[in-house]
Amino acid sequence: MAQRLRTRIALTASFLLLCGGPLVAQDLSPEKQTALEMVDGLSSEIYLMSMRLWEYSELALLEARSAEFLAALLEDEGFTVERGVADMPTAFVASWGSGHPIIGVLAEYDALPGIGNAPAPHRAPREDGLTAGQGCGHNLFGAASVGAAIAIKRTMERHGLAGTVRLYGTPAEETVVGKVYMAKAGAFDDLDAAFEWHPSLETKIRNQPGRALNNFTVEFFGQAAHGASDPWNGRSALDAVELMNYGVNLMREHIRPEARIHYVIPSAGEAPNVVPEYAEVWYYAREADREKLAEYYDWILKIAEGAAMATRTTHEVTLITGVHEMLLNRPLQEATQRNLEVVGAPEFPDDYEEFARELQRSLGLEEKGLDTEIKPLADEPEPVSGGSTDVAEVSHIAPTVGLSVTTAAAGIPWHSWATAASHGAEGSVQGAYVAAKVIALTGVDLLTDPALLQEAKEFFLEETGGEPYVSPVPVGQKPPVPEQASGNDS
Repeated sequence: MAQRLRTRIALTASFLLLCGGPLVAQDLSPEKQTALEMVDGLSSEIYLMSMRLWEYSELALLEARSAEFLAALLEDEGFTVERGVADMPTAFVASWGSGHPIIGVLAEYDALPGIGNAPAPHRAPREDGLTAGQGCGHNLFGAASVGAAIAIKRTMERHGLAGTVRLYGTPAEETVVGKVYMAKAGAFDDLDAAFEWHPSLETKIRNQPGRALNNFTVEFFGQAAHGASDPWNGRSALDAVELMNYGVNLMREHIRPEARIHYVIPSAGEAPNVVPEYAEVWYYAREADREKLAEYYDWILKIAEGAAMATRTTHEVTLITGVHEMLLNRPLQEATQRNLEVVGAPEFPDDYEEFARELQRSLGLEEKGLDTEIKPLADEPEPVSGGSTDVAEVSHIAPTVGLSVTTAAAGIPWHSWATAASHGAEGSVQGAYVAAKVIALTGVDLLTDPALLQEAKEFFLEETGGEPYVSPVPVGQKPPVPEQASGNDS
């Protein structure tokens, strides 16, 4: 398959010249020089993977074509691939080598619903009619991670490096599911270190922990009746949902500023003249600290119970998924920052810079173009910001580091049609090339510098206190795989 891919992308050679030749610094080891050379040699494959995953734009746990495309490519490269990991048809693990250290590279590829857009700097439907879109850039994420894993593998081959490189195909990050259930199944237990990256509006090392999360639904069950003729015979499940939401909204005054609580009502009845016998509310509750989140979650559950009692309904709570806050690892952050500075920020072609400005203009934003400055690594972790990620579960099992790389215009809304459009434009792939190089360099560092790996492990043990990882998801609970995906054997 790899040979077929090279043949198919020959026509893109002129575009790929923009990524430049091998980036070799005189003070880099031969192994690291090789790693850079390998990523440069894989630039065409990274480009094709990015564009193919953007074309597919498959939703969480339905990424059948995306997962199989990446898994087959790795298999052709010589990796041993296990599919259907942790009872998820679109989760896979690809391994090459043997023994320790075991270096893990995380790959994501799911898209978001309702934000699909043509690769144009204005609102326009996709030609294929697909309404999902890569508004988080997971097409670039998956492509660069696979490219980095292959580059590490080829570097290990050339220099006879001992150890194992492992690419984790992790589905459903957008619903905070994939890595949670993979972690629960023990998929990361033997890792020595893990890497992730993310497309972004900035280029920097991840240095803030995000928020712990509980993703759950509350269903209320009542009794239907005629809304006018005999409402006294009814018990409204919708009343219970409204009462619960009112209670939670009063609760907001008394929680910490780091906390976030949001909800939608997927089911609220069928007709105004029928007392709703069923209603459902779907919540995300977040906090900077998982222990504090557990306190708030218990509080919310008591509010739900009270709402059911007050409306004479019954209720059922389902915890779909939950994550910790991210556990940062300073030795790995510093090593990755050094390699980011060696590689440098992405250099975007002029037409993508113009694309960014046109996009900003169409959104009424200041026409700044793309932010290509590498941000310094602060001495201390930054304040909590943003949402939650299932990468956090990996970080509580093994030393983990992440970076973000600019792929879209400064200031544009994330998780939107604008980022979906940007990540389908050829110029965005420059960010993926940078990410692949940084991950490959840091992976080689861990394979060739036992002291760095030991320092990362010691820092991890100090942060965790040696306590074993415990999944937030109840024992025995299966991942929420949609029915249309359960028969998929990809």
